[in-house]
Amino acid sequence: MSKLKALVLNASLKQTSAEEPSNTGGLSQEVLNIMEDEGTETEMVRLADYHIPFGISADLGGEDEWPLILEKVKEADIVMIGTPIWLGEKSSLAKLAIERLDGSSSETNEEGQSIFYNKVGGVIITGNEDGAKKAASSILYAQSNLGFLIPPNVDTYWVGEAGPGPSYLDVDGNDNEFTKGHVKMLAYNTLHLARILKENPIPAVGNVMQ
Repeated sequence: MSKLKALVLNASLKQTSAEEPSNTGGLSQEVLNIMEDEGTETEMVRLADYHIPFGISADLGGEDEWPLILEKVKEADIVMIGTPIWLGEKSSLAKLAIERLDGSSSETNEEGQSIFYNKVGGVIITGNEDGAKKAASSILYAQSNLGFLIPPNVDTYWVGEAGPGPSYLDVDGNDNEFTKGHVKMLAYNTLHLARILKENPIPAVGNVMQ
């Protein structure tokens, strides 16, 4: 079996150039570390570092850099969306990424299925207020609707106390037993299903785009 590829789309609103650590990136890396130990090729893309215009299209032309990210999605076996929580919701960049993915929902693979078929989805969330489950359910439904396959328990998250306060990296959030458990479930369950799909892809019968 060829090596699996896992990709995290980190929808933090912080650019790398700002030299501010991404809490979402920190939790995402915990998942990727397990995957790397299992022989998986991994990558994390900080969406804020790219020029991604609003729209429902694979390529909006001009200075649109989304096509660079879309190629990484196409090559990946596992695609996880990482997002902070703002006002109880996923970030605007997470929503933007989903809308741009939707712009490719009519593209098909060689079997006539959505290009997102036989890819596994997951979600990673950090924040200082409630909203993790709401954001996770929204993202996982969107991924499923686009064609990604969703295993059980693939939403890992860390949420601090209500209101302003320390963030995930400030308090070494992965000491939280619940978060650590979900990091493992996300990593191992996505890998398990991705391996199955690599050997036994979803049949085209009944799943060809009209």
